[in-house]
Amino acid sequence: MSTKKYAPRAVFQKLEEFIEQYKTIQSSNQPYVLIDQWLSFCLGDTSIPKFEAQNSPAKDYQAVLGFLYSYRGSPDTFVAYRRDLERFIQWSWFIKGQSVLSHKRQNIEEFIEFCQKPPKRWIGFKKVPRFKTVNGEKSPNPEWKPFEIHLSKVDHKKGIERDKDKYQISQETLKALFGVLGSFYNYLLQEELSQMNPVSMIRQKSKFIQKQSTTPMIRRLSNTQWEMVLECTREKAIKNKSYERTVFMLSCLYAMYLRISELAATDRWTPTMGDFYKDSEKNWWFKTVGKGNKARQIAVSESMLEALKHYRIEYLKLPPLPTLNEKTPLIGHIKNPNKPVTSTRPIREIVQQCFYDAADQLESSGKTEEANGLRIATVHWLRHTGISEDVKIRPREHVRDDAGHSSSAITDKYIDIEHKERAKSARNKKL
Repeated sequence: MSTKKYAPRAVFQKLEEFIEQYKTIQSSNQPYVLIDQWLSFCLGDTSIPKFEAQNSPAKDYQAVLGFLYSYRGSPDTFVAYRRDLERFIQWSWFIKGQSVLSHKRQNIEEFIEFCQKPPKRWIGFKKVPRFKTVNGEKSPNPEWKPFEIHLSKVDHKKGIERDKDKYQISQETLKALFGVLGSFYNYLLQEELSQMNPVSMIRQKSKFIQKQSTTPMIRRLSNTQWEMVLECTREKAIKNKSYERTVFMLSCLYAMYLRISELAATDRWTPTMGDFYKDSEKNWWFKTVGKGNKARQIAVSESMLEALKHYRIEYLKLPPLPTLNEKTPLIGHIKNPNKPVTSTRPIREIVQQCFYDAADQLESSGKTEEANGLRIATVHWLRHTGISEDVKIRPREHVRDDAGHSSSAITDKYIDIEHKERAKSARNKKL
């Protein structure tokens, strides 16, 4: 198969299988043989290129394997880094025909330009599994692609079709890509696999990344949107008790600024009712382990405590408040409340449906602009909304710690008073 028309296949597995592969390769007397066999399995009849004697695709693969393995304790980071390095390693082999260990500054710039306009055969329309199992046998999924073209929910509802010619990488993704590649080459330097970091030699990253002259606007729900989401869901809970679970999810995401990943059980943390606790001064707290595997304590408001009591009484049929070290899952499976939810997907789908239902209500009452805005919202906007509202009335240091921000500068981005004042002062300007 010509590498010029090469259609990429996934070569890195999901985290659990990845860890097992890493350990197997590390303990082998012939690691490169195992890697070559794996690459042949993944890439099928594609000819794997040969490089100069001291480098090889197997050596590249082992280097990326070791780097990604160091992030095994942070699943979200692992997934993000795997995405970028899987693109990079296959571009290096099949487009550039070169080892990642021999790239120079200009090669990194070429890769960035490639990511800005990848070939259509590298672009997919939806997120699919990297590998699939048919009749008990695992094989690479030919539908998987390194890049995905996304369509807003509003455009999808309008019947607009995805167009690969209109693929555009976001500024946030480009900025993250520079960070991943820079970290990867720092790792290669430390492992003495490379003699320089070509990413650090790029002096004009601004030709790829636009600079923000002002603080970017935080994507959040308006008060009208949030109140409609909550009202619609509560009305459903009156008719169907199962929606009490949904109301509680919304409360956690908004009132405690939880990320969706902090509601579901993972290998490193299973959120339970026992994570709510009362200190010696009778203040309530919630402990969680979030992004970057960082633990934090969140101050629980009176309204959140009431939402907790209501959920436990009405839905779980439990006493109002949790007992010390109680193991009841924070969010249980819909069919078995004693079994924790282990995937964010069902939570995301439930919350998104709440947004759609509320948007329909807003539109029927003539609030079309609010409705359209809500239809493009994502679950993470609830965290943004909760932080944005609280930073208006609480000390920013308190909000910072509850949100798990690494600095007050991040929390400051949620202060939108200045934006409102600027808009107000500009409203009556004359032409």
